[in-house]
Amino acid sequence: MKFARFMTSNNEITRFAVLEQGKLHEIEGDIYTDWKKNGNIHEERHVKLLAPLIPNSIIGVGKNYVAAGEAKPNQDQPIPVLFYKPVSSMIGPEDQIFMPAGLKGIKFESELAVVIGKKASKITEEEALDYVFGYTIANDVTAPQYFHPDGHWMVGKSFDTFTPIGPYIETELNLSTVSVQADHNGTLKQDSPLDLMILKIPYLISYLSSVMTLQPGDVFLSGSPAGAEFMAVGDTISCRIEGIGTLMNKVVAAK
Repeated sequence: MKFARFMTSNNEITRFAVLEQGKLHEIEGDIYTDWKKNGNIHEERHVKLLAPLIPNSIIGVGKNYVAAGEAKPNQDQPIPVLFYKPVSSMIGPEDQIFMPAGLKGIKFESELAVVIGKKASKITEEEALDYVFGYTIANDVTAPQYFHPDGHWMVGKSFDTFTPIGPYIETELNLSTVSVQADHNGTLKQDSPLDLMILKIPYLISYLSSVMTLQPGDVFLSGSPAGAEFMAVGDTISCRIEGIGTLMNKVVAAK
């Protein structure tokens, strides 16, 4: 089932819906526990899709894919390269990505984003997927020019508009068939199955839950495949995962 968050064209009320047969059926209640349709139905073309949720936290993992044909590192239970992205950096489908002043390029990073649906603390890998509500698409936009020489990435990941998310949360995604893709100005640049992921999603969720208590609405960005490149002002990036949809955004100069 696909969940959406949207705004109608004639007012600024944010609504939630489930997508069924191309139409948005408005819902009320908590999407993670108890919701119901209220009878209002909307055509997608008549609304503005927003990021499908407002996360409590956005957590990313870096360096988590190998390129096709490349051997995976031989490590036993490594500490993942993890970072936070501020919720204020989130935008939705077709919103604009702002290029920070003084930069000529920023990187796109198409990713499968995991939405936590239940409180999770110290869970096992075998239990991990039971705590997942669904999956969406994220673009972990990055300005590596702002990475600190001692290693921290926070500033380069945190600019406003640097976390596009959407267009839907899919609750029934088959992970064995997922391919994470990105088209840069219409040219395919990223296209990787999850088999090329170094640390798998259940391990990462379990590891995070051993450190912090995950809450419903937390979003975990599971890493970006090989092929990420720099974008310039005027470029369009389309992050795509079959079964979820396409997340398209354009780069503009910051005001």
